[in-house]
Amino acid sequence: MTTKVDVYVDYVCPYCLLAEEAIEELARERDIEIRLQPFELRPDPVPTLRPEDDYLPTVWSRSVYPMARRLGVRISLPTISPQPRTQKAFLVLQLAKEQGVAERYSHAMFAAFFQHDRDIADDDVIIDVAASVGLGRPEVEAALASPQRRARHTEDLRYAVERVGVRAVPSFLVGNNLISGVADAGQLKAAVDQIVRSGVTS
Repeated sequence: MTTKVDVYVDYVCPYCLLAEEAIEELARERDIEIRLQPFELRPDPVPTLRPEDDYLPTVWSRSVYPMARRLGVRISLPTISPQPRTQKAFLVLQLAKEQGVAERYSHAMFAAFFQHDRDIADDDVIIDVAASVGLGRPEVEAALASPQRRARHTEDLRYAVERVGVRAVPSFLVGNNLISGVADAGQLKAAVDQIVRSGVTS
């Protein structure tokens, strides 16, 4: 039976990009359905971070870069200041899910920010990233302007916090087991195996 795994991400979280390898291994070796879910670390009006302040360079030097080197992932601290909000990118994630390209879209969004230093809050950048995975410009523009999608996004964030208990990203919901942080593939596979043994797949 296919096990559903909800993966909560934010496109300005470097650890979410670094978790992709473990997710890919999990998908190769277990019968799972990955469901990418939005989680804004700093939703409006919470101020976003600035790369010129001490916090981000320190975290990247001590944690992000060493982990990236260990995993062999190319990643750089983006220079966009302040860091972009991700609400609009998540509105298009809804469309990407409907079109069956959610994982490709998310990977492209992470690459745009962390590998190409692009402002992923800019409509033209979002449209370009979406086009790279086959989403049409008119559909993307409609998604960006949709009050219904915005309301759904707000509800998704509320659900993540109030019902699931997400406080950080990446987070993985496997059955009722919420795993936070950059889990390795072994940890995720063990969680899936436990669900399969229990007979609960979602």
